[in-house]
Amino acid sequence: MTWDVTGMAAVANIGASPEEIFAALCAGQESRTPLRAWDPDKYRAAYAYEIDDRPAGGDIPRRATRWLTAVVRQAVADAGLGEDLSQVPVLVGTTMREQRSLELWWRDGADVALEDLHFGTALKAAFGASTTYTFANACSASLYALGLATDMIEADTVVVAGTDAATESGFGTLDRVQNGIPDALRPFDATHKGMLMGEGAAAVVVQRAGTGSGPVHARVRGVGMNCDAHYATAPDPDGITRAVLDAHRRAGVRASDIDLVMLHGSGTPRNDQAEAGVLRRIFHGVGPGPRMTAIKAMTGHTLGGSGLLSLVMAVLAMREGRVPPILGLADPIPEAAGLDLVRGAPAAGPPAIAQIDAFGFGGINAVAIVEAAR
Repeated sequence: MTWDVTGMAAVANIGASPEEIFAALCAGQESRTPLRAWDPDKYRAAYAYEIDDRPAGGDIPRRATRWLTAVVRQAVADAGLGEDLSQVPVLVGTTMREQRSLELWWRDGADVALEDLHFGTALKAAFGASTTYTFANACSASLYALGLATDMIEADTVVVAGTDAATESGFGTLDRVQNGIPDALRPFDATHKGMLMGEGAAAVVVQRAGTGSGPVHARVRGVGMNCDAHYATAPDPDGITRAVLDAHRRAGVRASDIDLVMLHGSGTPRNDQAEAGVLRRIFHGVGPGPRMTAIKAMTGHTLGGSGLLSLVMAVLAMREGRVPPILGLADPIPEAAGLDLVRGAPAAGPPAIAQIDAFGFGGINAVAIVEAAR
């Protein structure tokens, strides 16, 4: 069973719409900034990929919720739907939910009510949404939400979204446990030292194939998901392999059919090595193989929403006929030898079928296959 993508929206540090973000990715401009939200002197890492929407001199609560409602509103408008979502399920993927708001309440006494911590509260108030689900599936959350949306047999239209704001506790945890001190997120480059947080949200409207009345951006062919529970943080190549092959099976495609891979590309040595090794095995002997890119080099790791943001960028790559490069990729890691990593400038040529990877802590893996609109 396939689903049409009829509406899309996104916001990140480099743009307030899918088109702005895609143009910035293709331009390849450095986008990291010094930490704004908290005291950088407390941490080893000094950079992040934050959205610049805070007031001068401080932080404010409910930013993740504000981005969520904004992208849902834009996506349903793009799909030609009204803002009454009382009969439309809304599935949200996240890693931190509103943890930053809780930090501000605890430390600074910010005005945050218990109901503000639940995305369903805002979605009900803004759209009358009565059926909302939030999935905290680490970095795979929004693609998990997409996969679950395609299994909702009683729904013809579903809104899928992902959102996350950077949290000081999350940033601090990574700062303590990563061996290196990353000054940028550099996926698959020999200089990679770990991940840095990004911020953002993305949303899509998916409708059962042929049931929508407006234009179709792309088609979701299938989503493979698993939780291998191999290790708390280290990725398991076998679990990733099973997720990729399951996505291919569900989509009815072979490795040779894939033209583009949107890599998870977290910039952590273990993840980059595992992902590259898996893809080398899966695409071994498949002609030149698909082009591959990793947008976290410019957006940072947008956590729960990162998979869906990569999916939206894949749809634009198919529509625009160019694939953004991986910013800062000068010396690929040995495990990536033979992979067609896009470097330096956008790669020309319209992909027809894209694979989107999302791999999270705890072995939570999700892979989506998307086909260009015909």
